[in-house]
Amino acid sequence: MRANTGFAQMKIRFALDCLLIGICLLAAPLVYLASVPAQESSAPSPTLKEAFNGDFRIGASVNQNQFEGRDKRAAAIIPAQFNTITPEGALKWEPLHPEPHRYDFSSADKYVAFGEKYKMWIVGHCLVWHAQTPNWVFEEAPGKLVSREVLLERMHEHIRTVVGRYKGRIAGWDVVNEALNEDGTLRQSRWMQIIGEDYIAKAFQFAHEADPAAELYYNDFDLEIPTKREGAIELIKKLQAQAIPVKAVGMQDHVRLKWPSVAEEAATIEAFARLGLKVNITELDVDVLPPVKKELMADVAKSIASTPELNPYVDGLPVGVQQELAKRYAELFAAFMKHREVITRVTFWCVTNGDSWLNNWPVRGRTSYPLLFDRNGQPTSAYASVIRAALAR
Repeated sequence: MRANTGFAQMKIRFALDCLLIGICLLAAPLVYLASVPAQESSAPSPTLKEAFNGDFRIGASVNQNQFEGRDKRAAAIIPAQFNTITPEGALKWEPLHPEPHRYDFSSADKYVAFGEKYKMWIVGHCLVWHAQTPNWVFEEAPGKLVSREVLLERMHEHIRTVVGRYKGRIAGWDVVNEALNEDGTLRQSRWMQIIGEDYIAKAFQFAHEADPAAELYYNDFDLEIPTKREGAIELIKKLQAQAIPVKAVGMQDHVRLKWPSVAEEAATIEAFARLGLKVNITELDVDVLPPVKKELMADVAKSIASTPELNPYVDGLPVGVQQELAKRYAELFAAFMKHREVITRVTFWCVTNGDSWLNNWPVRGRTSYPLLFDRNGQPTSAYASVIRAALAR
């Protein structure tokens, strides 16, 4: 906690900013809060990384257009607002290692250089996942799976090469991603089918050998569901019993306006903390659009066509929903602040609403509003509520 005159003055200035913005919102009910010009404020409010300085790192996932500088809008937001980054795709197996004897590090190298340029905490995402892994990894011929020994060697070679290349430069790795079903059992991925349950321990072992100083994480979605949370706890306990160096659990937090509850969020953070782990909030966004199914899934393989009923906000987000979203972000960040001794990083999945994967998942072509910056790169009322949560410490 930082108590000084300058910070107190910043809080006062921010409160005045919020009052002015609120008045403007009432006067223009279909306009984003973010549309208030910055010059109307007497002084700037703190950025996200300034507001949470000393509490936890704050970040975003970044895509190739952003870290290569083609997306000027987002490229300006990222270093100004965030102090940690995660690659959306540059370090996944499919683009990085598309063929058995060919790696393509061109994008990954630029991603790491971007983070180093701005002195950010650089995250590697991800080493072992059931999705976006080429078929050749699992097959010796089309339709014919390799042996356990061959797949272990392919995994080992990949991790040794990728983690070794960025040793001392990438600070932490999502080693295994989404290994669990909603009922807490292990997903029957081809990693699991061919190698067996110990593929997870082996992946962590290989990553630690390649860079002993890097932090290693297990990352998954819907961990607030009790059965899945219990499955993750049992998985971590087994790894700990083998002296596998798991530093933190990544809670993806692809959430909705009404789920999970603050109590469920807090219970999940606390459950992992009791294992002696840190917690990363790794892929945060809030889906405000109508759900297409009852189950709370975030499976990237599922996608359906859009309809007007499923895409109701093509002309802008109504003020009432903006307020709900701002309130939702406020309560989430209040929970994160309450657990800031455990949480080391909060990362949004994408930078602006226009970048979000939720524009195309699980319904293709929707207009989504899950983040703190609108399609023009301007901060929204949800942004203001997050800043207030920081200043309320």
